[in-house]
Formats: sequence, C-alpha cells, structure tokens
Amino acid sequence: MTTRQNIDRHDTDILILGTGGAGLFAALHAQRTAPDKKITIAVKGLIGKCGCTRMVQGGYNVALGQGDSVERHFMDTIQGGKWLPNQDMAWKLCETAVVRVRELENEIGCFFDRNEDGTLHQKAFAGQTFDRTVHKGDLTGIEIINRLMEQVLSRPIEKLQEHRAIGLIPSKDGTALAGVLFIDMRTGGFRFVRAKTVLMATGGGPTMYKYHTPSGDKTMDGLAMALRRGLPLRDMEMVQFHPTGLLGGAGTKMTGTVLEEGLRGAGGILLNNHEHRFMFDVDERGERATRDIVSRGIYAEMRKNNTSPNGGVYISMSHLGPDNVRKKFPGMVKRCADSGFDLAGDKVEVVPTAHYFMGGVVVDPDTRTDLRGLYVAGEDAGGAHGSNRLGGNGVANSTVYGGVAGDVMGKDIQSFNALHEPDETILDEEISRALHPLSRKPANIQTLRNRLMDVMWDEVGVLRTEKGILRGLAALDDITSELSELGVDGGNLAFNLTWHDWINLQSLCEISKVIASAALSRENSRGAHFREDFPESGSMESSYFTVARQKGDELNVAREQVEFTIVKPGETLLKDNEAESMLEAIK
Repeated sequence: MTTRQNIDRHDTDILILGTGGAGLFAALHAQRTAPDKKITIAVKGLIGKCGCTRMVQGGYNVALGQGDSVERHFMDTIQGGKWLPNQDMAWKLCETAVVRVRELENEIGCFFDRNEDGTLHQKAFAGQTFDRTVHKGDLTGIEIINRLMEQVLSRPIEKLQEHRAIGLIPSKDGTALAGVLFIDMRTGGFRFVRAKTVLMATGGGPTMYKYHTPSGDKTMDGLAMALRRGLPLRDMEMVQFHPTGLLGGAGTKMTGTVLEEGLRGAGGILLNNHEHRFMFDVDERGERATRDIVSRGIYAEMRKNNTSPNGGVYISMSHLGPDNVRKKFPGMVKRCADSGFDLAGDKVEVVPTAHYFMGGVVVDPDTRTDLRGLYVAGEDAGGAHGSNRLGGNGVANSTVYGGVAGDVMGKDIQSFNALHEPDETILDEEISRALHPLSRKPANIQTLRNRLMDVMWDEVGVLRTEKGILRGLAALDDITSELSELGVDGGNLAFNLTWHDWINLQSLCEISKVIASAALSRENSRGAHFREDFPESGSMESSYFTVARQKGDELNVAREQVEFTIVKPGETLLKDNEAESMLEAIK
C-alpha cells in the first residue's frame, strides 16, 4: 500500500504545472528573471503535444492596426464581457499583448501571416470593432506552441512529462503552499515536489458537456485541486459555447471540434434546414455577433427542429469561392473533409460546443492568489474575460499572463528563502483519494461519463432555468455517489488509463457542481450565462460576480461587486471624435 513514507520526494525552486502557452512562457520568463534558480515544468502528457493552445486555429488579438488602439481593444473586451471583467486584468491583457506579439515574432521565432507591405495581417473576429487578430493561417496555435517548445527544450529546465498533478499540498501551518503531489503516469507511483513558487497553468477544458472542443486530457484538474484547498473561484457559471463545433454524428470523434471564428468573420453564413439565414432574426450583426448570442441563435433553431440531419445547423462558405476558402482555411477544409464534409464547396453541419471557461481562481493582475507561493495563469485564472471571452483573446491571455507569472515568480522567489514542510495529513488524504477506486470492484465508468455530459448539456448548458439546474444538481449527486462505488483494476498502475479516467471524472463532477451552483446563484443573464427564467441582464452599474468556495463538504456561492477601476458603464475610453468601428473609420 502506498503511503507518504515510500513516495518519491523531489525539490525545486519554481514549479510550473502545464505546458500550454501560459506554462511555456512562464518557464522562459522565470529563467530570464531568476537564472540562478532551478525551474521545473510538469505536464500530464508530453511537452508541446497536449493541451489546448496548440489547438488554437483563429489567432491572437492585438491592437496594431492603424486606427486601432489598446483603449479600443480594452473597451471591446469589457463590453464583450458584459462589464464583469476585472478591469485591471483586462487592461494588462490588451496593453501587454502588443509587447508579447513582438516577443513571439522576434525572440520566440513565430512566423505569422503578413500583408504585402510587410505588416502583420489581422483578420476579423466576432464582437470586435476592429480587425485585430494576428494569425498563421488557421493553425496559429501549432505555430506558437512549436516555437515555444523549441525554446524551452533548448534550455536547462527540468522536465517532468507524463506527470499528473493531483493535489496542492499546503505547509504545516497552512500559510503557504509547500508543493504539489503527482502521479508519475509511466510507473503509477506518487511523487511529491516541493517548490518555493508554483504556477498552476493546467488549462480549463469544459469536457463535461456532450459537445466540447478541448483536448481529451483536459478535465478541470487544476480548478478541482484549487477547490479542495478552499481557494475562491469566480465566474464559475460562465462556460463559453463556441457556436460552430463540427457535428459529424455518432461515428466520429471529430464532433465538437471548432470551426473557428474567422469563417464567420470572412463572410460565412449560418443556415437552418430550410436554407434560411436566421442570425439576422436574432441580432443586427448577424453571424458576427458575439459567441454567446450566436450559440443561443443556433440553439433556438435546434429547439424548433429546424435542424440538419445530425441535429444542428449548417455553415456555408461556398459563396465566397471554393478556391478562396481552401487557400484561407486549409486546416479546417481538411478537418471537414476527414469527417465527410466539403467546407469549401458545400454546407457543413455545426452545433454549439463547450469551448472555454471564463471562470477560474481569483488572482490579482500579477497572477498571485490567496495562498502564498501559488500563482495562476491562463484558463485556470478567472477575471480577465468576465462573462464572455472574445475570440482571439484566449491565446493572448495565456501568453501575456504566462510571461507575467514567470517574471513575478522570479522576483518573488528572492524573498522566499526556504522550502516549506508539507501538511502530511493533507498529503495522506490526497494519496487516499487517488487510490480509492483501486479498492472497489472494477466497472465500466464510461456510462457515467456519458450521463454527466448529457446532464450538463441538457440542464446547465446554453439555456438554463432554476428547475433544470436543480435537476442537474440532483443528477450530479447521483453520479458522484455511483462513481465512489465503482473501481478500476489496479493490477498494473503504469499507464493505467482507466484509473486516470476515474480521476478525470471525479474532477469533472466536482467542477460541474460548482458550475451548476454558480448558475443557480446568478439570477440574471450575462454573456455566456443565460437564464430563461431571468432573461434580463440586470443593472450594469450594480454588476456582481459570483465567488464559490468549498469548506469541507460544503460549497458556498457568494456575490461580490465589480469594481470599475478604469471605466464605468455608460462611459468609454474612446475619444469624442473617434469612430466606433473600423467600418465608420474608413467611410
């Protein structure tokens, strides 16, 4: 039996969980800021080969174009987030993106698409008043991650690959973070890594929904670890559904994969089964409305049974010229072809798909948390996006705040003189929690995973009601109880994927309950959260965000007022004579 006495123990100075855009950028900046310190990165899979950043198709929002500005980008972000973002975080995102994209090009080595005059090409994304999305075709994430991976692999940074983080372990006195407990997936053994500073950049990944986009290794592990340590989580009801997830039917794993924003930005249109272009019935911006509005527009057609054969709607690009579409969107054309669709010359079935998590750990604009020594960046952190993330702000957020975290940890560690001794009781508890399924009779847990995805899609999905959320919470309790009685074969723990599937499902259940509880608490409709029984958005001037905390077995959701530190509702940072949009500017 594994105990704390026979687990492997390891020490480092700076520990980074996750190797997406946030984690890799943090490693590079931490090494630059604290070159004499030992830096360790740990990842559930392989460096550069897992996670969501490499899946980014669309691009990177940055205010570079003539007539654009940081102020305009900021206002789009605040208004898109329906006045719920932490404004200091949103400002730092927009301001630092200008620096970070130059760093990506000139130091990291990224090649982005350019105009004939040599300037960076920036395309249109929904919900924005300017074309500001820098990209590499429709495979931007692969370009960024490959170049970051090359930089990190060439440096003396310790790498713990196929190491799954399962617990944040505080110090004996509870005043700081002592380190992180891992499962070495290659052996099935436990490893406890002490560190003076820890960055949590494990990524979000709302894969508890029937239709979802994130990679399969994303199961909300980071937020589940933070929840168990009693850290505050904000905006947890805010799950972004991307309007256009590929709908390939039951026979393909491609269902849910994003067909990115640039399709609609370039002029793609949405049609129901009657060939009716329905989005202008919903919003004057049509297909270029924000993601939440387009998702609800599609969902309404699904409710009316105005659907494609697999139950969604269609996106059509052929009117833009098949050759043009193939040239501009080669990655998506191939992806659709793999599932039997012709994106360039015909219609493709799509459905709203759970894509991004705006909620996360409460942090300050320097990525610090309430627990000394713990920092959070990327999708694990809440606050920057409020109730709705603009397309193109995701990878910008990861790289901006990954770099910020690396710099801040590198500076803070100078005053963190000693490693902390861990709370051995909590260490034991986390080991026991992970070993629990090995003491139960093996069973097929995929049925429970499917039930979870159906429950979250039906009851806590695109449209919500009190009755539905309560049904969802009751079902989640049942699923959690059943999971605790199901076991896995523990004969060989090396790469025991069934064991890890069990742990994945536990994390998803824990966070699903927080999503549902926060959704029940918010009695209005903002951004990604829409309550049919409370359809009004409420007063912008008295905007609040939800904060969830767990103490023991009790989960509490409170409300805190948004602080309008830079701009108030009804105000703008744009100058009096400044055009409200690029279209107005060029008239």
